[in-house]
Amino acid sequence: MILTYNKFSVAGSALVFAWLLNTTIAHGQTKVPQLGKNTVKEVIAAMTLEEKAMMVIGGGRDAAPSAFTDGSMVGNTSFRIPGAAGVTNAIPRLGIPAMVLADGPAGVRMDVRRKNDDHKYFATAFPAGNTLASTWNPEVVKRVGEAFGNEVKEFGADIILAPGVNIHRNPLGGRNFEYYSEDPVLTGEIAAAIINGIQSNGVGTSIKHFAANNQEANRAGVNAHITERALREIYLKGFEIAIKKSSPWTVMSSYNLLNGTHTSERRDLLTNILRNEWNFKGYVMSDWGGKATNWVEQVKAGNDMIMPGNNRQIQRIISAVKHDSLDVKTLNTSVERVLNIIMRSPSFSAYKFSNTPDLKAHAKVSREAATEGMVLLKNEKEALPIKSTQAKVALFGNISYALIAGGWGSGDVNKAYTISLAKGLTNAGYTLDKELSDPYQQYNSNYRNWNKELLITDELIKKKAAECDIAVLTIGRNSGETKDRDLDYDYYLKPTELSLIERTAEAFHRQNKKLVVVLNLCGPIDTKGWREKADAILLAWQPGMEAGDAIADLMSGKVTPSGKLPDTFADDYNDIASSANFPGLPYDNPSDVIHQEDIYVGYRYFDTWKVKPAYEFGYGLSYTTFGFSPLKVSSSVVKDNLKVSLTVTNTGNVAGKEVVQLYLSAPGKISNKPAQELKAFHKTNLLQPGQSQVVTFDLPVNTFASFDNIQNAWVAEAGVHTLKAGSSSRQIRQTVEITIPKTIVTQKVNSVLHPQTPIEVIKPK
Repeated sequence: MILTYNKFSVAGSALVFAWLLNTTIAHGQTKVPQLGKNTVKEVIAAMTLEEKAMMVIGGGRDAAPSAFTDGSMVGNTSFRIPGAAGVTNAIPRLGIPAMVLADGPAGVRMDVRRKNDDHKYFATAFPAGNTLASTWNPEVVKRVGEAFGNEVKEFGADIILAPGVNIHRNPLGGRNFEYYSEDPVLTGEIAAAIINGIQSNGVGTSIKHFAANNQEANRAGVNAHITERALREIYLKGFEIAIKKSSPWTVMSSYNLLNGTHTSERRDLLTNILRNEWNFKGYVMSDWGGKATNWVEQVKAGNDMIMPGNNRQIQRIISAVKHDSLDVKTLNTSVERVLNIIMRSPSFSAYKFSNTPDLKAHAKVSREAATEGMVLLKNEKEALPIKSTQAKVALFGNISYALIAGGWGSGDVNKAYTISLAKGLTNAGYTLDKELSDPYQQYNSNYRNWNKELLITDELIKKKAAECDIAVLTIGRNSGETKDRDLDYDYYLKPTELSLIERTAEAFHRQNKKLVVVLNLCGPIDTKGWREKADAILLAWQPGMEAGDAIADLMSGKVTPSGKLPDTFADDYNDIASSANFPGLPYDNPSDVIHQEDIYVGYRYFDTWKVKPAYEFGYGLSYTTFGFSPLKVSSSVVKDNLKVSLTVTNTGNVAGKEVVQLYLSAPGKISNKPAQELKAFHKTNLLQPGQSQVVTFDLPVNTFASFDNIQNAWVAEAGVHTLKAGSSSRQIRQTVEITIPKTIVTQKVNSVLHPQTPIEVIKPK
């Protein structure tokens, strides 16, 4: 038989020679099982030990050496898709192809240039994760996933390393833009939507980073100390919801340690919870090049593939089996999981990818999602929309002319363009003041100036206030992999930014004209001390490549804002429950981070301790108004499932969408409880003035359950529970009380993930 191999099939020339020799002698001209024609177990039975080891070690031998001090890396391979993150190993004699894995929570991450090819390859940069979460609209997010997944397939990849669903524990988290929310229910529902959309194309996803990877500071070495209850209710719940509702092909274990052990080595996490409790059927892979180097223990734990992979890891697995430290049955189980996924892949079906997905159509999807994900934070005296398309706009701020589509690192996308706000407003028909815009354009043409605000004199601001109809000023923030945000000059505004806002507001208000501030952000910032100076504040987040047009759609009134905050904006950073314990100690390179806030993350803390935020979780204004009818329940006594409904009516003058947020306040006799928790939500259709829609929620009894450490169970406590329907966590419109007559154990689970030492967690009085 003739055997052919690409350079990713095996690692190292010596291994190649030995493997070729052994398999040729062993198998000669005899027929061997073929994946897809024979059963997976028959294929595994025909494998050599070397081949089995190759299946659990990635094929990324050409991955660039890590440049990060924590030992982690951003993957890179030149196989099939230059710039993709990695590959799996191929075994051609058994009909096993290599799969390509690409980074990109906001679009396919790949190189623009390819060898001996003059064509430039761009992908769509979709809105960042927190922007998608702000839509509170799984249907729109699924459409993003469908477009996204088409590009994954047409560019030749098999699995996209997304979505990231880690919780926004603290607003300084460097990769919060990739993730969704401070709340696990919103996180899980949005993640499920994008996974279902992507995988509808016949390609896979890798939900990540499992689990408790909530910071970038020493992300590969920090030990996260968290109670089992907080893990199950907050940090694992989003994963659980998404996995049960969408069945991602793979799960990526995280870099960090969790209660003393690397997550990739925790059998209680990867097997007891993920597979036995949640019934996950795919395979688990490690993050790229982490510090967890006990590769045998990782396989034993249920981490089926170690990425990006090298020859030393293959040899270690072989040696472990030969010397009885790894049972071959355990190895076979991991191989079987990997092969089951390979059989579902485009590579297995030899799909002829085009390299030409419909980028124009996908740009429209990106723009639609971006408009739904933007949040109107303030709008006094109808400053927005800018009603006259003849308005002359004084456009301030570097970022107005160079909007940030998304963050950096493995979450970045090489896109053909990003539409600036200047371009978007011009496209919408507005006139920009050239005396202001020309200097900004010229200043921004020098990349060294991107983080230095152009200095605008008082005289010029006063002149523009007299000549222009309205001022628009953009503040930008970006972040990414390997580094958390800075508190002093990233979360807080810089003195130059504060000065520009103050001077512009003063000059335009003297002329009885308005100031609109646009926030192009990777995460929440401080708004105290300047928000009262703006007449309107539009939070655009990082809206992808169609950014400027999407913002202009809202500012012109073409689209009515309907986004809601997925995070709390604190009035003071020190009000955030994790502020004293982020990113851990020692501060410069933390080895340990203690989650003393326990389950009281985000609004759970603010609402329970009655701390007033700047803008609460779920908050967002509209150009119209909505009425909520009283809540109806199928029964006032809950024994199993409960149906809840209400009618939403557009009571304003323009068409719009509203998000109905359903919160639960539960008794706290068995264990302490937050003041309220989000349990379900629904975004209405586009309602015309006077139009109504009935919104219905089906709540299984486990909706009412909290985790009880003593019983190792989810428990719905007896007593009176209050359901609250609102347009934010602080704008509750309707309530209804229901009773659980007898405490119900809804699920008994394993006793796992215990902290090494007791954690002194905060508790409400």
